[in-house]
Amino acid sequence: MKSLLLGVVLIIILGFGGLVYRNAVDYPTRPVACQMDAKVCPDGTSVGRTEPSCTFQVCPPPNVSLSDIGIAYAVPEDFVIIALPDTASVAAYEVSDPVSIEPLATIVIRRYAINASSTALATIQQTAIGGASGLPVPTTAYSSTVIGTKRFTVVNIERFEGVVDTAYYLARSTDVLRFDAIDRNVINWTEPSLDVSKLTANSVLRGLLTTLQGG
Repeated sequence: MKSLLLGVVLIIILGFGGLVYRNAVDYPTRPVACQMDAKVCPDGTSVGRTEPSCTFQVCPPPNVSLSDIGIAYAVPEDFVIIALPDTASVAAYEVSDPVSIEPLATIVIRRYAINASSTALATIQQTAIGGASGLPVPTTAYSSTVIGTKRFTVVNIERFEGVVDTAYYLARSTDVLRFDAIDRNVINWTEPSLDVSKLTANSVLRGLLTTLQGG
């Protein structure tokens, strides 16, 4: 009786093994075929998908992705990462004067959540504080501009002792992103006719915002 039972078990095992072998021969493992589409990076270059997950490759530098806040952009040439200046900051970059090695221009990206009982405009007004005065910037310092496909509220945050700080606010559904262009050693910083858009940090930041994805 035991011999018969063992024989039946052996037949089942051999039959199953044969089935697995036949299936492997008839249906060998096929390579994963990913779609041939491409993802356009902020700087205009493209990346494809990688096997076997078929997810897009990471865009190489100078492209940066801040997945936590859903944006990506290209870092301006010669700008390097620096320490975050405050708790609202999510990224900061700087370029130095090649002669003095002192900071010449700084870009800081901040994020402010919009409270449930508040609005984007109120959030901008609450966070647009002059560094020297410590007071809210008057609404006369506000303007609006379109860069790329997005509209920004532009606020002249500060002009003080050669420093010109201009903030570009991007309002979203639940938060406000603030992009600061901070120029230093501006000789004619007191002139009312000063075109801040032509200053180094301001000009470079506007270029960064043309590459901005997400938001």
